Amino acid sequence: MELRGRYKYAIETAKSFGMDGSAEERDGKLYFKGTVPTEEQANKIWDAIKTIPTWQQDVVTDIKALGGGAAAPSTTTHTGKPSETLSKIARAQLGNAKAYMDIFTANRDQLSDPDKIKPGQTLYIPQVARK
Repeated sequence: MELRGRYKYAIETAKSFGMDGSAEERDGKLYFKGTVPTEEQANKIWDAIKTIPTWQQDVVTDIKALGGGAAAPSTTTHTGKPSETLSKIARAQLGNAKAYMDIFTANRDQLSDPDKIKPGQTLYIPQVARK
């Protein structure tokens, strides 16, 4: 039950979207499996999971968006370049520099400050911010 407690926010986020599935703890991992109606909801669950720095070691996921039968889009990543900022990345990748906090939130496992990104760092670009 330790992992369920640690990931309570993510579990509650999934419940709030009516995720059809479960978050089951076994063998020292939290298995998060289910479906939600939209890709935006799936991404928000991912964002909630990634608020825990050790999520990559703790969680095994299979979260799918039903989205009218369309396949979920693939994960988008960006490799940081020298002198690049999250707002520059947000403007280039998402069309809105103000979406930099969406990128920061999605990468809390490797970023502690939105102003401190490193060249060569691979960042997850959340689909939820694409508009």
